[in-house]
Amino acid sequence: MNYVTVIGLEVHAELSTKTKIYCSCKNSFGSEVNSNCCPVCTGMPGTLPTLNEKVVEYAVKMGYALGCKINNVCKSDRKNYFYPDLPKAYQISQFDIPLCEHGYVDAIIDEEGNTKRIGVTRIHIEEDAGKIIHADPYPGKSLVDFNRCGVPLIEIVSEPDMRSSAEARAYLETIRSILQYLDISDCKMQEGSIRCDVNVSVHPEGSDKFGTRCEMKNVNGFSNVVAAIDYEAKRQIEILEAGGTIQQETRRWDAATGTNQLLRSKEDAQDYRYFPEPDLLTIVVDEDRLEELKNEIPELPNVKLKRYMTQYGLPYFDANLLTENVDKAKFFEDCMALERCQPKNVSNWLLGDVSRILNEKNIGLDKTSLTPDKLCDMIALIEKKTISNTAGKTVLEEIIFSDKTADDVVKEKGLAQISDSSALEGIVQQVLEANAKVVADYKGGKSNALGFLVGQCMRLSKGQGNPTVMRELLLKALG
Repeated sequence: MNYVTVIGLEVHAELSTKTKIYCSCKNSFGSEVNSNCCPVCTGMPGTLPTLNEKVVEYAVKMGYALGCKINNVCKSDRKNYFYPDLPKAYQISQFDIPLCEHGYVDAIIDEEGNTKRIGVTRIHIEEDAGKIIHADPYPGKSLVDFNRCGVPLIEIVSEPDMRSSAEARAYLETIRSILQYLDISDCKMQEGSIRCDVNVSVHPEGSDKFGTRCEMKNVNGFSNVVAAIDYEAKRQIEILEAGGTIQQETRRWDAATGTNQLLRSKEDAQDYRYFPEPDLLTIVVDEDRLEELKNEIPELPNVKLKRYMTQYGLPYFDANLLTENVDKAKFFEDCMALERCQPKNVSNWLLGDVSRILNEKNIGLDKTSLTPDKLCDMIALIEKKTISNTAGKTVLEEIIFSDKTADDVVKEKGLAQISDSSALEGIVQQVLEANAKVVADYKGGKSNALGFLVGQCMRLSKGQGNPTVMRELLLKALG
C-alpha cells in the first residue's frame, strides 16, 4: 500500500531584542551561566512582568511578511506545566487570540522557481524556558541555566500542508530568510535561535482522513528536520503495515543515532489549563502604528530571487545563494547599481572566491574592507582583459582586507595581462618543448591535452599571459 506523509511544523524563533520579553534583563547568548536573570524572569513571588513593546512590533512585521491577519487587540495567557527549567511552572504565551493568524508561505520547491503555498495557522508571542545541562563537570547530574528564561519568541505554526521532507526544508529555509530580511532574529541555529517541533502523520493514498500525528520536540538544524521526518514516516508506516495503530505521542529526536524515542503521551490544550494572564494588560496596537510597521517590510527573499532571475538573467542556483544571505544580496545590488560589470561575473566572484575567504575566516562581509566599488573595479579589469582571472584572485586577496584598490595591486605586483603575441611566443615554444608526450597525445586525437598546455603556459607566464592568445598560438604551432 502507498502512503501519504502529512507534515506540520511549529517554528520557534528567538527575537533579537536588546532585553527580554517581560523584564529588563539582557537578551544575549553565551553569557556566564545564570548571569542574565532576575526575580521577574525566574518567577519569584510578588514580581510583575512588563511587556516589551518591540517584541509585539517584530511579531507584527513577521505577520505582515506572511500575509497574516493582525489581531491588534489581543491578550496574553498562562500555559501551565512543570519542568525544571521553567521556574514559574507556567509559560506566558497566547492561546485563543494570537497576534497574527491565517497567513501563508510561498516556498520555492524546484530550480525553475516554482512555489508551493503552505498555510500558516498563527504566529504568537511567548517567553522561552531555561536550559537543562546534562554534561560534565557533574556526570550523572543535571544543571539548570536560567539565562534563557524570558527570551522573547515567536511561534510560527503551519497548516499540515507539507507532503515531504523536501517541502518542509524549503518552508524552513523561506521562514529563516524572511526573519533575516526583517532583521528580527539572528537565525543562528547552532545557538538555538530557531528550533522546530515536527508533527508527522501518514495515511493510505486515496483516503481523505489524516492519520494520528506524532510530534518531535525541539529539532535543531534543517538536515535534522529532514532526517526526523523521513524516519518518523517510515516508523509509522511499518507499524500500520504490521497491523498496529499509531498512538498520539511526543517523541525525542536523537540526531546522533538517527532515531527517535518516546517521551510522553501527547498533551492537548486542556492539559495546559490555559487562562488569561492576570498580571498583563490587553495588548493594543493602534492602526497608525500597524500601517507604519507594514510600510517597513522590505522586498522579501522569494520576490528578490525571481527578480534576479528575470532582471539579471542569473540561474536559480546563483539567485538562491545570493538572496538567502541578506548581506550578499545587498552587496550584489550595490554592485549592479554601479553598472560597470556583468551580473553573472559579480555573482561568480561573490559566491566563489569572496565566499571562500569569508568561510575560511568565519566572518561576514561587514568585517572586511571590500566594497562594491573595489570589487567592480577588479572585475572590470578582468572583463577588459587587463588582468586574467588568475591575477584577479591575487588582487582579491590583497584588497579584501586593506585600503588598496585593484589598480594599486596590479601595479605593485605587475599583474597586467600580456596580450602581445610576440611576447608570448617564447613561452609557448618552451611549453611545447617541455611536454613532447602531451603534444603527441594532442596530435593523436586527445583534444583535452590542449587545456593542459594552456595551463602550463599560464603557469610559466605567472598568470599574466592572455589565455585566449596563448590558445591561438598553441593551435597555430600544433598545426
